[in-house]
Amino acid sequence: MTSAPLAARLGGLLFFPVTAYGPDGSVDLDVYRAHVRRGVEAGAGAVFACCGTGEFHALTPEEFRACVGAAVEETAGRVPVVAGAGYGTALAVRYARLAEDAGADGLLAMPPYLVVAGQEGLLRHYAELAAATSLDTIVYQRDNAVFTPATVVGLARTDGIIGFKDGLGDLGLMQRIVSTVRSEVPGDFLYFNGLPTAELTGLAYRGIGVTLYSSAVFCFAPEIALAFHRALTTGDDATVGRLLDGFYRPLVDLRDQGRGYAVSLVKAGVRLRGLDVGPVRPPLHEPTEDHVKQLAALIERGYALLEEDA
Repeated sequence: MTSAPLAARLGGLLFFPVTAYGPDGSVDLDVYRAHVRRGVEAGAGAVFACCGTGEFHALTPEEFRACVGAAVEETAGRVPVVAGAGYGTALAVRYARLAEDAGADGLLAMPPYLVVAGQEGLLRHYAELAAATSLDTIVYQRDNAVFTPATVVGLARTDGIIGFKDGLGDLGLMQRIVSTVRSEVPGDFLYFNGLPTAELTGLAYRGIGVTLYSSAVFCFAPEIALAFHRALTTGDDATVGRLLDGFYRPLVDLRDQGRGYAVSLVKAGVRLRGLDVGPVRPPLHEPTEDHVKQLAALIERGYALLEEDA
């Protein structure tokens, strides 16, 4: 880890690498290292290891520790490494401490396992997780972890919690959260667009001041992802519109054809681009052969759109 605070180091396009598996189904650290290394060399602003796209849910604690450690070694301090942490409080704390031991710079706190908790219980859960290590924590809103603005104020006042990632997509709620925290908690608090294929909603989130986002496309087509990010941040609306219409919207339409495709379709894309990261683990399943062919055609189309821009 470096001495600079995590919040000061998070910027650019956020890379959520997939976790590579070998033919026998075990984690393939060599391929995983290559995947992380390529992403950093392509221009990732940070590496979020073993999170949603990295199949956190499917990894044993030992596999998790090995992958986070490999990501830390491959980045070599060039960009921060943020690791996933989740399940119930006790297990989330265990994963957080494994991430700290592996050298991670921060945590992305996934929703608690199974239960739909009240706001008081959610706040206590994340406060205990944040207190368990020296790592800064980003709380991920999605599924069974949905917060009121008042609770996010509580999160922002909690030592060690530096940001809030939204995977719900309720822009009205997010505007209320941003406004309430800004009014009641002095200082900077980070916000992230964490929806699947976040580029599709990038313009809407920028409108409420949320500029950081995770890009699954960066895993398999970093040039397309970076071109879109550059256009979005510089106000190049023509390029944003061209990539949305010709690549991202059709990609989302394809992604929505199967449950779990937000992960398995990404892994298929990485394989199509020449790195055999293996399949997803159950209970996720692989895309159909036809859907993989459609993905290949979409990737070609995306790169052709970049040529048009050049």
